[in-house]
Amino acid sequence: QVQVVESGGGLVQTGGSLRLSCVASGRTFSTYTMGWFRQAPGKERICVASISWSVDSTFYANSVKGRFTISRDNAKNTVYLQMNSLKPEDTAVYYCAAQPGGATILLSRSSYDYWGQGTQVTVSS
Repeated sequence: QVQVVESGGGLVQTGGSLRLSCVASGRTFSTYTMGWFRQAPGKERICVASISWSVDSTFYANSVKGRFTISRDNAKNTVYLQMNSLKPEDTAVYYCAAQPGGATILLSRSSYDYWGQGTQVTVSS
């Protein structure tokens, strides 16, 4: 089993920044595809960013392009989501997901086998 733990959420004002961190267990973390999802009240859980084993292979939802950056540090088994220029529409629970053996960017919730518990991000107007 892979344990996934995310952190870094909080309350910020519109235009502010947060950096989320996610630590996933496993000696083969470098082969994991990692994703960040978010779920707002009454909404579906959607992928906002994903990164494959190749640091050059990334995906961003249109709603966050230019504002969010996903990155990974394989030596620390950690993936990050740097969130800048935050908007009230970004308010959601943010989840980190891991898929061992992933060879490409994964965008579907069902493509990930391991999930963190979520961290709340609230952006006030």
